[in-house]
Amino acid sequence: MFLFKIARRIFVFILLLIIIVPTYVALNIWSTAHHATPVTSDAIVILGAAQDNGVPTPILLERIKQAEAAFHSGLAPRIITVGAGQKGDNFTEASASYQTLLRDGIKRNHITEIAIGQDTLSSTIAYVGYMKLHGLASVLIVTDPYHCYRAMAEAKDLGVKASCDPVQSGPGSLKATGIKYMVRETGAYLAYKTVGQFGIHLSDQVKK
Repeated sequence: MFLFKIARRIFVFILLLIIIVPTYVALNIWSTAHHATPVTSDAIVILGAAQDNGVPTPILLERIKQAEAAFHSGLAPRIITVGAGQKGDNFTEASASYQTLLRDGIKRNHITEIAIGQDTLSSTIAYVGYMKLHGLASVLIVTDPYHCYRAMAEAKDLGVKASCDPVQSGPGSLKATGIKYMVRETGAYLAYKTVGQFGIHLSDQVKK
């Protein structure tokens, strides 16, 4: 009888964890998406998304436009583009962002291209490594609203201060996304904070 009570308490505790922890994470993701506040930083980072033969897809283009607005507002003196290409691609996500920034009038000496990263974590490792090498301590991440929470967490875990400037329109905006995106981000964050801490890297790459 005593062992049964212990087993039941353990079961209830585990069940509560299964319910409470994902709910807590989901609420943080939702809150960050709706209330993200850009902070003046050493650099702006455009997290990569798909490109089509050097042309940014709509989701990436919105991130570029948001980064340009932040740059012109004086939130940071430099923009870092990040993201590799797929097998067989002639261009990378970083180069598509870089070339678009140039065409839009951002000078080369204000842009850094880092053509590394197939997903959020590998991209974050790449740009944080560059930042530390060049004495940059804070970053303003430009991405989709529901992606902000995890993107900031990964940057902070690697030792830089991070805030987020989420896109306001397009396919990655709050109006165009919903519960599906939030559920995916909840799972990705939990995977990062659990198995990810043991060196097991589950890619979150999604084609857009």
